[in-house]
Amino acid sequence: MERPASAGSFKKGQCMHTIKYTAVTVLFAFVLGWTAPPSALIQAQEKKPDAEEAAKIGVEAYIYGYPLVTMEMTRRVSTNVPTVEGTRGPMGQIVNLREYPSAAFRDVTAPNADTLYSTAWLDVGKEPYVLSLPDEKGRYFLMPMLSGWTDVFEVPGKRTTGTDAQKYAITGPGWNGKLPEGVKEIKSPTNMVWLLGRTYCTGTPDDYKAVHALQDKYSLVPLSAYGKAYSPQRGTVDPTIDMKTPIRDQVHQLDAATYFKMLASLMKDNPPAKADAPMLEKLAKIGIVPGKDFDINKLDTTMAKALLGVPKVAQETIMGHFKNAGVNNNGWLFTTNAGTYGTDYLQRAFITAIGLGANRPQDAVYPTSEVDGDGKPYDGANQYVMHFPKGQTPPAKGFWSLTMYNADYFFVDNPLNRYTLSPRNELKYNEDGSLDLYIQKNSPGKEKESNWLPAPAGKFILMLRLYWPQETAPSIIDGTWTPPAVRKVK
Repeated sequence: MERPASAGSFKKGQCMHTIKYTAVTVLFAFVLGWTAPPSALIQAQEKKPDAEEAAKIGVEAYIYGYPLVTMEMTRRVSTNVPTVEGTRGPMGQIVNLREYPSAAFRDVTAPNADTLYSTAWLDVGKEPYVLSLPDEKGRYFLMPMLSGWTDVFEVPGKRTTGTDAQKYAITGPGWNGKLPEGVKEIKSPTNMVWLLGRTYCTGTPDDYKAVHALQDKYSLVPLSAYGKAYSPQRGTVDPTIDMKTPIRDQVHQLDAATYFKMLASLMKDNPPAKADAPMLEKLAKIGIVPGKDFDINKLDTTMAKALLGVPKVAQETIMGHFKNAGVNNNGWLFTTNAGTYGTDYLQRAFITAIGLGANRPQDAVYPTSEVDGDGKPYDGANQYVMHFPKGQTPPAKGFWSLTMYNADYFFVDNPLNRYTLSPRNELKYNEDGSLDLYIQKNSPGKEKESNWLPAPAGKFILMLRLYWPQETAPSIIDGTWTPPAVRKVK
């Protein structure tokens, strides 16, 4: 992703024509890199869309900006604390989750019990941040970095950079300077950066202790403080920020005027990609220009009225994309188009809505199943088996797991306090080398409990996680491997 030229880079004398440009036209021309004659630019600016076209462009603009607005709303809530507490921490500070959530956890949907998170929100527009990682001694980990548009622009980790000690300077799109020796630059395409690190942990007391020791060595400091004694400042708390309503609900409650005003403002520090030029041309038709104030009251009355109904239609379009968002096979739905989206704005918005912070498929794929092999919803009143023929367990170089959720995507309370099944459970294989996983409410018997994933009494949902999935056959990425259907025991 490249940063487009900004209005600030326009210099007197660059224009070869004598036609007087308005400020908006100048900005628009250089964001797009247009070489069209000024008359074409002026026509594009002066030709106002009718109500139908304005509404259509508005929906496209809403979908296009949905990731950026959602990231900003998430950042505000996640950092609105004076010190690190629970899953939140001030800007520029690492938040380490020290244990897996229990069935009582309700902060976020679809929690995992495979990796412990280490997260941080950064503003690299002020100055770079230096991330120092210790020697992981072969342990699986990854430190994906997301831009303000939710694209994963870099992923230090076992798959990409190995597990030796590493140091990185995360720099903003406009930064140029010299870095200390031994520090590698990672340039972010936006000033907003979300570090969403994960470190594998078995969940045993001994392994918790080992991972905590690693987390304690994860370091994040401003470049100006690198190599010096550093104590992070207390965060500033804004009492007007809603800390209780789920982020997605907060985004969906924004009216068109507020939403587009926020989008236009955010695009100043989080520049659109060069490939977004055609979309920016559409946005300009309804008054949305990167870095310029958007005021719906200054628009033509017909256009302003047409934009009022945009949020509802756009949200329905985003959530309605579910069935077209990926592969649906054997009752499992999954996508291998996440983390990097190009100009697939609807896919990007959908992933933002249902799985903000998704990894690149090379790092993780998350097949999800709500129905059994016969297409019927799962019910804890039944017993199910997931059967893997010999040599056909999930092909992953990192690890794989099967997680149980109730109908609302939360963990299920059970006698074993077990929320996932994976090879770390010392699974028992059949004599022919195949593997059966038992998915049911009650124990399948002591001899089979190692392979038992406890279910709730009612509806439930299954999620299979493949971290560092194999990229050559058999592979879920190229379709040469797909999860087997979960079958009801007759």
